[in-house]
This record gives sequence, C-alpha cells and structure tokens, in this order.
Amino acid sequence: MELPDPRPDDDGWDAKVAALLDDPVPVVSFTFGLAPADVVARFRDVGTCVLATVVTAEDAARAAATGVDGLVVQGPGAGGHRATTSAQGVPPDQPLPDLLAAVRAATDLPIVATGGLSDAASVARALELADAVQVGTALLDAEEAGTNPTYRAALRDPRFTRTTLTRAFSGRVARGLDNRFIREHLDAPAVYPAVNQLTGPLRRAAGASGDADGLSLWAGTGWRAVRGGPAAAIVDALLAGPTEDA
Repeated sequence: MELPDPRPDDDGWDAKVAALLDDPVPVVSFTFGLAPADVVARFRDVGTCVLATVVTAEDAARAAATGVDGLVVQGPGAGGHRATTSAQGVPPDQPLPDLLAAVRAATDLPIVATGGLSDAASVARALELADAVQVGTALLDAEEAGTNPTYRAALRDPRFTRTTLTRAFSGRVARGLDNRFIREHLDAPAVYPAVNQLTGPLRRAAGASGDADGLSLWAGTGWRAVRGGPAAAIVDALLAGPTEDA
C-alpha cells in the first residue's frame, strides 16, 4: 500500500471560523489548543457561546483569560484524543473529581465534565461537581452514530480487555482499545498531523476488511457500559441516576 507524503495542514481553520461567523450556531467548542482571544470575541459578538476543552487547572486559567463562556474539563478516562494544547504534551492522570475541584478553584466559569462517563453512576457523580457533562464513548453504538461496524463489534469483543494511551494512529496522545497496531508502534513520534496522514489509508483498509487490530478503536475507560439503541434513549438512561446496586 502506498502511503501519502505528510504535508502541512491546519484543518481549514480560517475557512471554518469564517463559515461559523457567517452562519452562527449556538455553541462552538475548541480543543487541541486555545482559540485566540480575538476569535473568541468575534464568536461572542454574533451570539455564539464559546467553550474550551482543558486537561489542567493551568489550562483552565489560560482559557478563561481568552474570554470563553465555559470550560469542558476532560479527565484521564476520556476516549479518543486528550485535549493537550500541543502534540508533544503529555496529559496528566489526575482523577476527574480532583481535576474538577482544581478548575473550580482556578476560575468561576461554568464547567462541563467529561472523560470516562459511560454509565448513570459516573454521570451522577460528575454532576455533583460540574454544571453539565459531555459524553462520547457512551454514544458509540447509538443507532445514529457513524461508527464503523468493525469498531462496533470490537466494543463487545472479549479479547479486548483494556484501553491504553497511544500516539500510534495520529501522533497525539489518545485512548483506545489496546490492539495489535498500538502494541507494534509503542514508540510512535509526537508528530501531528503527519502520523495521522500516514495511517489514514491503513485505518480505512482495516475498517473495510474487518480488521479491528488495525483500527483506531477510540474508547474511554467505561467502554464496557456502552449500549445500543437510539441516542435519546441512551442519554435518558445516563441521566436516570444510578440503581441501588450500582
């Protein structure tokens, strides 16, 4: 298989900002770094609520200084990419409750908790410390999700026994089900988006052939609680509160 040559790529930043300012939406959320204060101000001027994702109290204070309306506070149990402000950044393993408390002490902005919240009990605990929660892994098997069938099957495959952090698929730290590709590329460089560009064809081929060991199976630590069904029903169950035996 011929792999592409890595190339500079800002993911269409200017065009995306312009499109969202021309046709405003209720909320814009940033990750992989903090938006400049002038960009935040322009969004707020058109009535858009601006959120920034952070993984430390220090990042929270820096985000608050840019004028954002709220913070998405991501704990270490999150699936997919950690919201470090640089590709070289190593995310802390501070437990989500401790991180939420530290961010509360650093800023009075509204807080959205996220990371490892895949069942009603974890959501209820997070809501005791935050104003809202954000989930991702919990919706991977929703009817409306665009999750690859091989990926969906892997979430229930007993041979996948844990999640792990890796740079193997993108060059940025991310959490996924521990599979062959991750184990074979433990020393992947912290070079994003070049690594992401190189592995793109490999991931697409793995998905098409049903090879779960070649896919980036992003999943949080609570992936075992993932359930199928309509997204609305999944969210309702998450908000129902823990059962007595939870």
